[in-house]
Amino acid sequence: MRGCIHKENPVPIFLLLLCGALVSRSVAETGENAWLRYAPLQASETIDFKSLPDLIVAPGDSEVLGSAKGELARGLQGMLGRKPEFAAAMPSGSAIVMGTAEQIASLAPEFRATEELRMKAIQKDAFWLGSLQVHGSPCIVIAGGSDRGVLYGVFAFLRIIAQHRGIGSLDDAEKPSAPVRWVNQWDNLDGSIERGYGGRSIFFDKGAVRADLTRVSEYARLLASVAINGCVINNVNADPRILDPNFIPQLARIAQVFRRWGIQLGISIDLSTPNVIGSLDTFDPLDPRVGAWWRQKFDEIYRSIPDFGGVVVKADSEGRLGPAAYGRTPADAANLIARALRPYGGIVFYRAFIYDHHLDWRNLKSDRAKAAYDIFHPLDGKFDENVIIQIKNGPIDFQVREPVSPLFGGLQQTSVGIESQITQEYTGQQRHTCFLVPMWKEVLDFDLRVGNRFTPVKEVVSGARFHRALGGYSGVANVGLDKNWLGNHLSLANLYGFGRLAWNPNLSSRVIAEEWTRLTFGNDPLVVATVSKIQLASWNAYESYTGPLGLQTLTDILGSHFGPAPESQERNGWGQWIRADHEGVGMDRTVATGTGFIGQYFPSVRRIYESLANIPDDLILFFHHVSYTHQLHSGKTVIQTIYDLHYDGAKKAADFLSQWSSLHGRVDDDRYHDVLEQLNYQAGHAIVWRDAINDWFRRLSGIADAKGRVGNHPDRIEAESMELKGYIPVSVTPWEDASGGKAIECTLTGEPCTAQFRFKGATGRYEVDVQYFDQNNGVSKYRLSIGARLVDEWLADGSLPATRPNGDSSTRRVIHGVMLWPGNELRIEGFSDREERAPLDYVALHRER
Repeated sequence: MRGCIHKENPVPIFLLLLCGALVSRSVAETGENAWLRYAPLQASETIDFKSLPDLIVAPGDSEVLGSAKGELARGLQGMLGRKPEFAAAMPSGSAIVMGTAEQIASLAPEFRATEELRMKAIQKDAFWLGSLQVHGSPCIVIAGGSDRGVLYGVFAFLRIIAQHRGIGSLDDAEKPSAPVRWVNQWDNLDGSIERGYGGRSIFFDKGAVRADLTRVSEYARLLASVAINGCVINNVNADPRILDPNFIPQLARIAQVFRRWGIQLGISIDLSTPNVIGSLDTFDPLDPRVGAWWRQKFDEIYRSIPDFGGVVVKADSEGRLGPAAYGRTPADAANLIARALRPYGGIVFYRAFIYDHHLDWRNLKSDRAKAAYDIFHPLDGKFDENVIIQIKNGPIDFQVREPVSPLFGGLQQTSVGIESQITQEYTGQQRHTCFLVPMWKEVLDFDLRVGNRFTPVKEVVSGARFHRALGGYSGVANVGLDKNWLGNHLSLANLYGFGRLAWNPNLSSRVIAEEWTRLTFGNDPLVVATVSKIQLASWNAYESYTGPLGLQTLTDILGSHFGPAPESQERNGWGQWIRADHEGVGMDRTVATGTGFIGQYFPSVRRIYESLANIPDDLILFFHHVSYTHQLHSGKTVIQTIYDLHYDGAKKAADFLSQWSSLHGRVDDDRYHDVLEQLNYQAGHAIVWRDAINDWFRRLSGIADAKGRVGNHPDRIEAESMELKGYIPVSVTPWEDASGGKAIECTLTGEPCTAQFRFKGATGRYEVDVQYFDQNNGVSKYRLSIGARLVDEWLADGSLPATRPNGDSSTRRVIHGVMLWPGNELRIEGFSDREERAPLDYVALHRER
């Protein structure tokens, strides 16, 4: 609520890029440059780079090499104040020499003679950074196996400087873990984004590609900096119009912007397109006419976009049409598209996210988790070589914690890729900080034990384990037009971390967190330590106050996927059940008595998950139905662990706020206040989650919290218990999303409703928390007064996914340092707007020291 009244203690291309760098230092810190800020280093930090040559020898002249030259100049100018000069031939003195291995070898016989060094950089997309004597002078070499490898080497070199790492004995050879490293955008042609929380599409608006693609170029630069080499720009729930002949020239404009950064354009396609916008009466993948239609369509695309990367296919899932309509298999459909793309080197990502969303919840053998393996494992070896089966990291749907999908081990003769979600659909929608790299690391490092041998997922998706030609990574990014791309400065670490892991999955979460922090906020030791600490603790904290013990994210699966709604998991066809009843909770997925899902794993893994003696606590309720009094390995009961973890998680969220507050003055004001506001919201919403889930389980189980906290809030004054004028009590649905199950709403128009009460506590300074509901169908106004003194006023103008009072809209306003005396009258005035009736839940008072 920045800007509100707050009365009490408010807490060629490379030349164009170089020209942009000259003015960048005067621009306010909006987050738009993300981790590519190139902020000036402190004087003490520049000493180690005094010997860096000002001459850059760069013989190549491709578009990608032009971007590399411009980026190197921009970085050196921004961080070191250098104004480098460029040359195409070797001088007699020192220089930074950049180019492909072949180019550098033609200039410097020393490099040609050093075969070991040359081979380090010769592989496609790989690079070598090193020091080398050339014609008797010391030089810095940035050598790539391709133009794109040179670009990646430049970014890596600038990363070293930005983190104040020495370059005196530079010798860094890197190559990608997998050939395909793509991001997916779920953008719609009208400019909206499905599961997009950072604003509207940077690609589309009003049914067409945007006229101004500046933002697209900036995004491509960010992706290239972490070695992403492909971007699918439209929703997997694809609009067939993306393949309209009049639309393809528009796609070519985006491809041209991508090309200079080494990014290949990809699109999502709908398999029914030959029938929907074509002239065919079928889309049967085995009908020769359908195959001919797709061949002609891709011929048309490649005429306009010669380096078109390929397509993503979602079919037979969540209402999308697919080969099942004709009794055909995913292999039939994937190979149909693959053969049309093969002459041009294009690839098909065919999503394994196929399941029946009309399952019979009464059948205890029904299990959505089994679907992908049951469908795709029998087809192993039947897919063409340019098909990659795109598998979500877990068997359900981007939950806060799931086991690794067994399908990674079930496809040994087929190329596979892992699909991870950068946009935080089930993990706080970027309104909550939730650093996902530790979760992805657990998945990538997981040992599938194929053939009882060490089989980490990261080696399967790279293609190395089963000697597949392809393999790789797809990250659902969904950046938008918001100034900081994702709507949350700290969430950008997930985009950065995805790229770094796709390049090198052996990097640790801590290394990535600290690296990103240094690049984003600078090298201040306290900033690096504090931000990294917040990031590394955030996934566990979010899991704790949402869905621990393998419960998954207990959100509204029938709607927003944001706020708490545990009841929505049950008694429907979507198959995200937790099977909670009065006696116990959890899905029985065992082979012995349950759905048999555990049987899809190899025996070594199966033995861990099948047995209650072996199952880790953090997944027990995903695999087993147990009583609430079942004792975990921790020694606690299931129900008490649920209570305790929700309180622990909410406390951690509050700690994030205080930790960030310690950085005031060490981070620029704009980003400091943006993050402070976001973490304040998260701390409040964590309490909403904590209370909703704990209250729901207490009512269902009938078992009280041993520590007496759940349902007991002596610091609260419920809104419905206050003296009301114009306000009326209303029931909230679901009931657990409001304290006491009720709220109040204003019935007046054009004048305030009031809710007031008298303070009965001890004299002192207090934090006053007002819990209200911020819907997206109105902008209510609130005022808090003590007697005749106005203390605070604000607008409910957030962009939360809610049209009524519930856990999606429940929001906390915190006012610090309010002096209260016994008998003070606290009054809240609410001014309704449209369908938002200035709803209130409660007021909480906390003594401050």
